[in-house]
Amino acid sequence: MVTEQDVIDALRECYDPEVPVNIVDLGLVYGVHIDDGKVHVKLTLTAPGCPMHSLISEDAKKKVEQLEGVEKAEVEIVWEPLWTPERMSPEAKKKLGML
Repeated sequence: MVTEQDVIDALRECYDPEVPVNIVDLGLVYGVHIDDGKVHVKLTLTAPGCPMHSLISEDAKKKVEQLEGVEKAEVEIVWEPLWTPERMSPEAKKKLGML
């Protein structure tokens, strides 16, 4: 049975092509819901109108659907609350020279 941590770990393999940090450490993952093999992921982006939104959401969907026990994955892009750099992990901030 797939767990929320399994999904988070898979999402750590997804990157914003413009930033060398995974979407989890960037703070873009707002939620994961699992219901009987169906996974719903809520993501945001660093800015509305980001041209990479379809690439990032498709990559996330593919990574999650590769997990054993996942029948279907859905990725929803949300804008509430707006993303801010405070959502980034300390590791991401360090990698980007913000610490």
